[in-house]
Amino acid sequence: MGLARRCSHHKGNQYLGFAQALDEDMPHTLDRLVTGDLTEWRATLLVRETACLSREDRRIVDRRLCGDPATLAGKGDKQIAAAALAIAIELDTEALVRRARKATADRCVTSRPAPDTMAYVTALLPVKQAVTVHATLMRDAAAVVAAGDHRTKAQVMADLLVERVTGLSTATAVPMTVDIVISDEALLGTKPAAAEVPGYGPIPADLVKHWLHDTDATIELRRLYANPTTGALTAMESKSRCFPKGMLRMTRFRDRTCRTPWCGAPIKHGDHPKSVAQGGDTTYENSAGLCEACNYAKEADGWSTTLDQRIPGELHSYTITTPTGHQHTSTAPPLPTPLPLPRNRIDAWFPTKRVHLEYIEAA
Repeated sequence: MGLARRCSHHKGNQYLGFAQALDEDMPHTLDRLVTGDLTEWRATLLVRETACLSREDRRIVDRRLCGDPATLAGKGDKQIAAAALAIAIELDTEALVRRARKATADRCVTSRPAPDTMAYVTALLPVKQAVTVHATLMRDAAAVVAAGDHRTKAQVMADLLVERVTGLSTATAVPMTVDIVISDEALLGTKPAAAEVPGYGPIPADLVKHWLHDTDATIELRRLYANPTTGALTAMESKSRCFPKGMLRMTRFRDRTCRTPWCGAPIKHGDHPKSVAQGGDTTYENSAGLCEACNYAKEADGWSTTLDQRIPGELHSYTITTPTGHQHTSTAPPLPTPLPLPRNRIDAWFPTKRVHLEYIEAA
């Protein structure tokens, strides 16, 4: 479903469950969607708020809210969701209580990219814990601002969160490793260009320079050689079934996010497009970075992957065939085109830094 709709597998699963619920349990909601009385999102809200009910109770909600187009006329997202939830509580309070108790097991912390080289860290918590965390940060931030700190209350709250989670004295003293793919021309010259943080996306090259000059840590530059025309990365080989760390690192640099088209999730597994059971070798050519869900999904019956024939220097690609016979091509993104990088240029650019330079030779 994700491949067919050109979206991630997670979204594909949501669309499938949404379609099944409308078709089997909520015919009036489906009618309102078809006639344009409901948007797709508002229909999704009705499906979501009634998911824990029996089929009979779900049809009652469907009939009471969507049997007459006038019932929901003029109502917004929150009003529609609240109306569905109110009827659901009326019909089966125990089901709602069971769902609330089960939701506690889904607590988690996630992160995702945000605009302007920022990122969201989201914690899904039981309401009493979430309210306590937020109230505590607000109280302590207000005290810091009242003491004369120049930061805003929101900025202090964000910094306090980082300090308390990491145990550091200040939010700016985070020891970290950030992999950044950037051409040497953009790093050492004046050419405007974008760098790439694997798993995040493009960032301005000037921001990378700012980070590097402001850090007191050792800088490690790893030279990734690329074909000057296509940007394809070099290859390595191994006789091991599991990918060696160096090769898996190269695969992550090359693929950046899950190689399943339209997925975009962070890479979790190193995969053999041609499986070991089918005679596939543990080579850089026969490697792909996948998220956990996509790696498991491709092992299901009816799925197959075929490495595309290519001449040396072309971008790595393979073809995925789904159980329905549809084919989708996965092609690795190109790297920045490299230029000669003499050691004296690095020393000149980082005169006060400890720089470790590691070369990965070209094939």
